[in-house]
Amino acid sequence: MSAQILIVEDEPAIRELIAVNLRHAGHVPLQAADVASARAQIDAALPDLVLLDWMLPDMSGIDLARQLRADARTRELPIIMLTARAEETDKLQGFDAGADDYLTKPFSPRELLARVRALLRRSSPESTDDPVEIAGLRLEPDTFRVTAQGAPVDLSPTEFRLLHYLMKHPDRVLSRAKLLDSVWGDHVFIEERTVDVHIRRLRLALQRSGHDRLVDTVRGGGYRFLPA
Repeated sequence: MSAQILIVEDEPAIRELIAVNLRHAGHVPLQAADVASARAQIDAALPDLVLLDWMLPDMSGIDLARQLRADARTRELPIIMLTARAEETDKLQGFDAGADDYLTKPFSPRELLARVRALLRRSSPESTDDPVEIAGLRLEPDTFRVTAQGAPVDLSPTEFRLLHYLMKHPDRVLSRAKLLDSVWGDHVFIEERTVDVHIRRLRLALQRSGHDRLVDTVRGGGYRFLPA
């Protein structure tokens, strides 16, 4: 599935080249030429990943990375540092600031996309197109298809995203607030009981095959998708 990726790079040609390659790979590129613009976009809505240049006009990417790691809202935001600084000490400084990966300029678009895919797979498995199957229930993100024991299951787009997130985090208790942020999107202001409504609809859709039993209610905690 496509991910929203914020490119923080002050060189327009490099920024646009990265954006084009991300777009061709099915992602949604967002662009910022400086830290102020990047912060404004992150404050408005969290991207799925940040590609962060080290040298920026108003603040270093290292300092921005430290700020993001110090804020509970952005602490787990995946960050790939992009820089011409290739010394080992520079890389260690980048990792110490909170970068998840470090890519030295010049880099090939293929390598960049491979690093992006790998980091998304680790940090946001629901952002990938990998099919997921549990107890005969199969979800295919690239075709938006769900089958139960081979029979098609009809879901709305929201219920599809909800099921995908639940299945990608089996046996993990997910609060209503976490589901709202992850499925509906950060900074989308809707009531938590909306999650309950969609959970009921999801269970109804899965009832015929008996897979509704896998969507477990955790009293006082939220919901959990049972591994089998």
